Amino acid sequence: MEGPTPVSALIHAATMVTAGVFLLIRSSLFFELTSYFLAILTVVGSLTALLGATAALFQYDIKKVIAYSTCSQLGYMVMACGTSRYDIAYFHLINHAFFKAVLFLSAGVIIHTLSGEQDIRRMGGLKKKLVPVYCLMLISSLALAGIPFLSGFYSKDMILGFSLISNNFGGSLGFLICFLSAIFTSFYSAKTLNLIFFGQVRGARAVYYNLHSPGYLALLPIAVLGFISILSGFYLKDCMIGVGSNFFDGLINVSDNKDHLLDFEFVPLYYKLLLLFAGLSGFIYYGFRNYITKSFSTAILNLFKFRVFFYEVYLFFGSI
Repeated sequence: MEGPTPVSALIHAATMVTAGVFLLIRSSLFFELTSYFLAILTVVGSLTALLGATAALFQYDIKKVIAYSTCSQLGYMVMACGTSRYDIAYFHLINHAFFKAVLFLSAGVIIHTLSGEQDIRRMGGLKKKLVPVYCLMLISSLALAGIPFLSGFYSKDMILGFSLISNNFGGSLGFLICFLSAIFTSFYSAKTLNLIFFGQVRGARAVYYNLHSPGYLALLPIAVLGFISILSGFYLKDCMIGVGSNFFDGLINVSDNKDHLLDFEFVPLYYKLLLLFAGLSGFIYYGFRNYITKSFSTAILNLFKFRVFFYEVYLFFGSI
């Protein structure tokens, strides 16, 4: 599915692709009747998160990277439903809408200023030319990676936390898979920023030297969404999923014997450190790769090229 970038921002962030998750949330009454289906939801959601992240890691069309990122984040939401945390799934859906809209609209600005170029391998060196766009994409990419105190952190942290303490069969497996997915997310976010804004100019130099910064009217809605991407997680958390909140009163149904919000406070400290490492791993690698030995760098890239063969299997069955 393809369309103009503003349309992509709308359907990927807030409407069509999230409709299935909303249906799962509203159907919570039926899913709570069987633990087997919830375990399936957990495993399928975590595998979707990993598949989307690995596919995004090896895409070079800027819009395809962000689109596969959406598939990955939908997997997190489905896994949250599998652990009976429908409220957190909806919370992540709201946070995701803000920072994903920033990414798509920023991508549209970049494509427009580069005369239609979408291949990130033919970009580079745009940081000085598009400072506001760089700042907005950096904020939204960090929120996507789950860096603390940005919107994505609050919801992703709780999704993975409840999968870790969940009593159903797929909980621990879902946590391990999504932890790997979080590392991939950090890497493709850092790689995209690195190829677009840093390094030498790899595209047409005539286009690069004649490009102009977007006008204030074009940047205003993106800046507003970027500002919300910083604050939405912190300010909406207590309102939507806080202890004693009645935001979802009567809208979702969860069995009384399921994990409650206070159980999340007893998650071990190492879990928090693991998630912090996962979110920062890609940015640390691209920030310090000039100081990393070539053999180690090659080993890291070869590891990611393995991709668990998900993408090849997907293409194989799609061609049948």
